[in-house]
Amino acid sequence: MSLFKKVFVATLIASSFSYALTSQEHNDINIFKNNRDSVVFISTNKKIIDYTTLTRYIVPRGSGSGFIWNKDGYIVTNYHVVRGASSATVKLSDGKSYHAFPVGSYPRRDITVLKIKAPQDELKPIKLGNSDKLQVGQSVYAIGNPYGLDWTMTKGIVSALNRKVTFSDGGVMSGAIQTDAAINPGNSGGVMLDSSGRAIGVNSAIYSPSGGSVGIGFAIPINLVKKVVDKIIKYGHYIKPSIGIESDDITNNYLNNTLNIKGVAVLGVIRGSDAYNSGLIPARFYSDGSVDFGDIIVAVDGKKVSSITDLDDILEKHKIGDIVNVTILRGRARKSIPIKLTGLNGWLDCVQALQQEPKY
Repeated sequence: MSLFKKVFVATLIASSFSYALTSQEHNDINIFKNNRDSVVFISTNKKIIDYTTLTRYIVPRGSGSGFIWNKDGYIVTNYHVVRGASSATVKLSDGKSYHAFPVGSYPRRDITVLKIKAPQDELKPIKLGNSDKLQVGQSVYAIGNPYGLDWTMTKGIVSALNRKVTFSDGGVMSGAIQTDAAINPGNSGGVMLDSSGRAIGVNSAIYSPSGGSVGIGFAIPINLVKKVVDKIIKYGHYIKPSIGIESDDITNNYLNNTLNIKGVAVLGVIRGSDAYNSGLIPARFYSDGSVDFGDIIVAVDGKKVSSITDLDDILEKHKIGDIVNVTILRGRARKSIPIKLTGLNGWLDCVQALQQEPKY
């Protein structure tokens, strides 16, 4: 073989090796190809009024991501993606757009369900994984529309589990998945996938002094999302398991910070609930502004309760009808009472839910 032929063959071999994809790269590519059509682009509008002319205008409000839940047209996204919007549009990967109708929301977990009227053969539902099996260090993928750059995929690892994230509006998201996969504005509501291409979370928030990705992003675990979404689709809202009491953050902060008592004050007991039948004692409020606290919940099933967030986190892992052991502080005595969880939520929860539901 001539020297020229040897050099030519060697160049071809080197070239073929340099462009060969690794098995990991093939997997990454397939994850994007197999899930791209399940992710949607969500744009929202808002009505404004020019009070000088009484003219109404519709202006763009923002954009985000979402994904197809099933072939009935249900779309899952973050609540903050559509909060305050007067209308929303869902664009599929084939470029077709559909008006989105609000189904229901659970603002505490930043989850909203929308619905579009699209032919079933155009809808490719996401495949669900199991977020309870996640381990720190395993690979994850985020697909969404950061800064309006539609259908973008980034890759990282699970950096930590069960994170508690505090938002600028005072809200708290606990049990979050932390990742270093790049998540930016516009990724919200998009899907987080494992290396098998199954959804294990909903991208929801980032920690960033600059507003862009610094390698600290958070997602809502898919097992919790499934529980919430199934209830929203069935009932139009999420009915969270409840002990059957009334409580609020303002009074509870006074209890914790001023009186230095850690727990959740029972402000009211819902008639017909197991808490009512078990004789839980609510607080009494007097005209001079003083409060005579009744029962204070300090633990559930042996897990310490220091705030309403703690209580909700524990109860969310149960279902209506489960029996939990509630430890209360009554005066200076502690008492444990078995209580069956109910779907009866107090008037405060009902008012907040009505105020927070999208109405377009």
